[in-house]
Amino acid sequence: MAVPFRRVSKMKKRMRRSHLALSVPGMITCPNCGELTLAHRVCSNCGYYKGKQVVAPKAEKTEE
Repeated sequence: MAVPFRRVSKMKKRMRRSHLALSVPGMITCPNCGELTLAHRVCSNCGYYKGKQVVAPKAEKTEE
């Protein structure tokens, strides 16, 4: 059974894995309602994009 002759150092292991880090998506605040949304996408809260209403906002559920 093959066994590595030398143990991989912490630095070499971390350098190899440096590109595997998670990245945070580009979030912006909607200028219309102030809700956090993904950049270059229609606001899911109010339906506005670049100052124009593109999609009708979702109706809030009312509990009976």
